[in-house]
Amino acid sequence: MNKIAKIALAATVLLTLSTTTANASPDKGQKYFTKKLKSPCGISGAALAGRHTQEEWQKINAAGGIGAELKNICPKVKDSALKDKYIPHYFDFLFEYGSDSGNIPAC
Repeated sequence: MNKIAKIALAATVLLTLSTTTANASPDKGQKYFTKKLKSPCGISGAALAGRHTQEEWQKINAAGGIGAELKNICPKVKDSALKDKYIPHYFDFLFEYGSDSGNIPAC
């Protein structure tokens, strides 16, 4: 019985860790912004996220237009910085620090 409990606990921990790493986060989005978008955009993260309210960012994301909106705001951004794997993180960052959120990013 003890062996089964250990296996179940290990499986639970493994599932928990794998699901949290698969989720997007504002912190990762901020890190990606700093590495990939800040220099070509020439604006701070607060200025970028403040271009829209949280509701507007949600609508843009629901329409699948985060990458296009970023390209519109920052035309010098390379397409490699707008890969699909980055978009959920960018969205979480932009939503977290939208103009009506009251939050200010550190970048």
